Amino acid sequence: MTAKIIHISDGFEEAVEAARVVLAKGLPVAIPTETVYGLAADATDPLAVGRIYETKGRPQFNPLICHMCDLGMAERYAHFDPISRHLAETFWPGPLTLILPLKADSGIHALATAGLDTVGLRVPKGFAASLIRAFGRPLAAPSANTSGRISPTHAQHVAEDLGEKLELIIDGDAAPVGVESTIVRVEDETIRLLRPGGISAEELEAATGRTIVRPASPSATIEAPGMLASHYAPTAAVRLDAREVRPGETLISFGGLQVSGEDRATMVLNLSPAGDLREAAANLFDYLKKADAATEVGIAVVPIPAHGLGEAINDRLSRAAAPRT
Repeated sequence: MTAKIIHISDGFEEAVEAARVVLAKGLPVAIPTETVYGLAADATDPLAVGRIYETKGRPQFNPLICHMCDLGMAERYAHFDPISRHLAETFWPGPLTLILPLKADSGIHALATAGLDTVGLRVPKGFAASLIRAFGRPLAAPSANTSGRISPTHAQHVAEDLGEKLELIIDGDAAPVGVESTIVRVEDETIRLLRPGGISAEELEAATGRTIVRPASPSATIEAPGMLASHYAPTAAVRLDAREVRPGETLISFGGLQVSGEDRATMVLNLSPAGDLREAAANLFDYLKKADAATEVGIAVVPIPAHGLGEAINDRLSRAAAPRT
């Protein structure tokens, strides 16, 4: 089986209906979101959720984000405290996931939550929200790639990785944000950052007037997607904070930073020549894929500023560079 690819520009409603038909058969479909491409399936159907894990080769102790079409739908499945509701009203639809207590008999299957009594909820923009509304049920939708590998930001990335395992891929052009959603959990009126992403900690703090609490060290407990130490990994080894290029490496640069030995690189890719972190985030996964394809030696990445979206970029790079599990 080779996946059929439908571009939303060829007919938005027709693409929604084609995806809805595949979902109704209990099969996953790759869809565009503003963050990265997602592998979506019915979050209430254990067989459908199981096919996500099977397709990705994903550990089943790693929970899935469940996507809703709007806040009203989300409130049918989880309990919202006042701070979480304010965050949802401020940033939804958008790249923010809230970890919330599940409602009793919510209908979301335990396989999607990895058996936890909480669930990660997000309301995406555009095509994904329209599909959820048409389907009428929440969609579990991790990134549409083999587990632990680089997340896809183009439909072609999905086709090259999972195309032989899928029936349908919806093409919505490049994902504009380019990194996954920010994940937070509110406990005792404290906002904990579980995964940096498309909404910066500074934006969360400005919206709530509260300091965002980051973990002192990686947690042994998986509370949310993207918390595995080794994740988003290319095949080649990744070397961070590089100030020089070793023979045979590809180089991922940023801004106007000068790096010695660039002429030794098999390829040089600049995440943002202008030093724009939003542009860098949008290019990150695509450039990691291109860099990986150009070397058998390794990928050197220059230092990236840690403020704003740089926090999410550095999080993904550190996991890409972590020892493989």
